[in-house]
Amino acid sequence: MTETNLRILLARRPNGAPVPEDFAIEEAPRPEPKDGYVLVRHRFLSLDPYMRGRMSEAKSYAKPVAIGGVMEGACVGHVVESRDPGFSPGDAVLGGFGWQRFSAVPAARLIRLDEAEAPLSANLGVLGMPGLTAWTGLEDIGQPKPGETVVVSAASGAVGQVAGQIAKRRGARVVGIAGGAEKCAFVTGTLGFDACIDHRGDLEAQLDAACPEGIDVYWENVGGAVQAAVFPRLRDFGRMVMCGMISQYNEAPGADASGAPPGPNLGPVVRKRLRIQGFIVSDTGWPRYGKFRAEMLGWMRDGLVWREDVVQGLAQAPAAFIGLLSGRNFGKLVVKID
Repeated sequence: MTETNLRILLARRPNGAPVPEDFAIEEAPRPEPKDGYVLVRHRFLSLDPYMRGRMSEAKSYAKPVAIGGVMEGACVGHVVESRDPGFSPGDAVLGGFGWQRFSAVPAARLIRLDEAEAPLSANLGVLGMPGLTAWTGLEDIGQPKPGETVVVSAASGAVGQVAGQIAKRRGARVVGIAGGAEKCAFVTGTLGFDACIDHRGDLEAQLDAACPEGIDVYWENVGGAVQAAVFPRLRDFGRMVMCGMISQYNEAPGADASGAPPGPNLGPVVRKRLRIQGFIVSDTGWPRYGKFRAEMLGWMRDGLVWREDVVQGLAQAPAAFIGLLSGRNFGKLVVKID
């Protein structure tokens, strides 16, 4: 019997933090690939903070998901049917698309995977977009040097855990910021950061203790009060890699309910000759994916580690995503498709 295509749709645009009623679940016919396309049966779905932006109509670098459309997300899986000579049934691939069981995608968008290199789900995290994001942001903007101090917010998350380990391999001293004793213990004991700060405590005092000479590179995943505490401690010629601002994703444009002051006085940017730069990984990262993957696989063989938070069943994706935006996940969040 042919499987149907279980799908998670955007039912309405959230007002603030998403709630279960913003999503809808449906069973649809399995898509049919046309010439040059491949039908992929998804095994794992990636859940990432950027998806909150796709639920909004606010102006952004990418189009929002349409009401009634399938929620956006990267998947890994296996080829079921191919209308392209480059792929055959059974091939493992990165490039399936959407919160759904199947997708028919252009063969040119797929990356063939060797399941002997790493677990399939790792290609959505350490070897996927989050890992590539960490690598690209440090290569192009952060550029940590031996002996410098690098601070990484959301250090136990999908991007932060990789960014900190790469910075260590570049010779830097790395301080993480995470939420709670368990996550901080993981950041220092498993990931190998030099120190970790619990953002639920006195951030300023902890930063002064962990970074007595100041901060050379700040990897920004959070924004809000964390950013406000780090910014004054950047040293001359410091770099701030603007990757994400998850504390503010649920706010209306122009609002700030994060608990931070209205915004830092940017005068020190001139005096300290600071570099503050945002980036989107699709701009320059994916064209260098081969170089990134080769370097990352070498580091993984040499001890680079990662943690996944695996949710069982596609129907649980909305609840898991809502939890992601409030920091309930621990590691890279993926859904194992039922």
